[in-house]
Amino acid sequence: MENIVIHKANTRGKSDLGWLKANFTFSFANYHNPERMNFGVLRVMNDDIIAAGKGFGTHPHDNMEIITIPLEGALEHKDSMGNGTVIRYGDIQCMSAGTGIQHSEFNPDKNKIANTLQIWMFPNKRNVTPRYDQKTLNKDKAINNLQQILSPNKEDEGVWVHQDAWFLQGIFEKDFIIDYFLKRKGNGVYVFVIQGDATINGHALKKRDGFGIWNIEKITILSNSSNTEILVMDVPMSLS
Repeated sequence: MENIVIHKANTRGKSDLGWLKANFTFSFANYHNPERMNFGVLRVMNDDIIAAGKGFGTHPHDNMEIITIPLEGALEHKDSMGNGTVIRYGDIQCMSAGTGIQHSEFNPDKNKIANTLQIWMFPNKRNVTPRYDQKTLNKDKAINNLQQILSPNKEDEGVWVHQDAWFLQGIFEKDFIIDYFLKRKGNGVYVFVIQGDATINGHALKKRDGFGIWNIEKITILSNSSNTEILVMDVPMSLS
């Protein structure tokens, strides 16, 4: 029997530090909700708005797969592995923190905000050698299609992670319908509506709503508005 969770946008945890306005789908920082600790291996789903010229100073991570997807503006990244890059809408960034890394993230634009999704997943291998990966995606492939942007396989399109997870992103016209079949038995799907309105397996969702479902083989997505943008995260439900 299928299981479902729905996280409406206005029920997310919030933080306002002035320079950073954040929304937390799952427990993070000062937001703690025992009913929202994770969705399978998906541990963090933060929707961050970073003020012009501001950002996160150098801080550490370990044993986590960290994915950043810019939605607006740019983010400048520097890390202890020697990487120094800027990511923008249409890019995806992934770090395997492994045995430990340090990095900083700043909005390099002095006049515009940056809005990013930062997603953390538990890895299926601990204490790996830290690594950094960044790709610029061909967004044309996402129009009325679910474009794969992350997978466990180095050879696939997008970035790769130490986890049996697949991320896909699509931009849909109004009334477009698409089915998504899960890649792996035992996985569930968490869908995040970046923009617009959609109905997934009969459940109506709006901008920034989240929808999790497991014990199923496929989901059906109906776009209820033009330029509906959706992120599909196909992830293991077991933390082992």
